[in-house]
Amino acid sequence: MKPITNRKAVSTSQVPPAAGPYSSAIISRGFAFLSGQGPYDAAGALAGQDIASQTRQTLQNLDAIASEFGATLKDAVRVGVYLTDMDNFAGMNEVYAEFFRQPYPARTTVKTGLPKPEMLVEIDAIIVLPEVL
Repeated sequence: MKPITNRKAVSTSQVPPAAGPYSSAIISRGFAFLSGQGPYDAAGALAGQDIASQTRQTLQNLDAIASEFGATLKDAVRVGVYLTDMDNFAGMNEVYAEFFRQPYPARTTVKTGLPKPEMLVEIDAIIVLPEVL
């Protein structure tokens, strides 16, 4: 099988650097695949202890990555939301609605463990590149 060669890594100093062997985002074949982001600002500080603050920072991080290739979260076609406690769903959903417009992207929300105990949420996204829209 021939390797995919038409892909490009995307990063920005506006979000914490990748904590392992992965890219913040990969652009390939008209899409951008954004890795899961958490509730930390570019300096690595936690946005807060509540789900609203953490969701807002997480989505701002994803939006900052998207801006590196001329998109916003409004161009998302799929979003994955990972919560440590499903009792936080309503609070996450309220903030989430501030960042997206109709037609809303497809979304999956699951309960999961996250790498740091203070993290309440992690979110990833797939975005259609603006020139494809």
